[in-house]
Amino acid sequence: MRLKNKGPDAEALAIDALGFLAEDMERLGRFLALTGIDPARLREAAANPGFLASVLDYLGQDESLVLAFAANRQVRPEWIATAQRQLAGAAPGPGDFRG
Repeated sequence: MRLKNKGPDAEALAIDALGFLAEDMERLGRFLALTGIDPARLREAAANPGFLASVLDYLGQDESLVLAFAANRQVRPEWIATAQRQLAGAAPGPGDFRG
């Protein structure tokens, strides 16, 4: 998942975050309810970078969720916001990783 040893690939991190949400039905249910996406369309939606950005945006809005994901996947919590900005097409912030 790493990109030139500077951080994770944004898309891979977002897909992993979606997997993390899916590991717990309560977490996944809340995400689906807030986004309005149908569970049957989840796999299809995951192919869209904009959707993947929304997964990381959702994760980033709950500090306890960010910390749980980061600890579980052994990634730096700040990588979540960085990857979200990359997927959303935003300009990088200070310390962001780029290829």
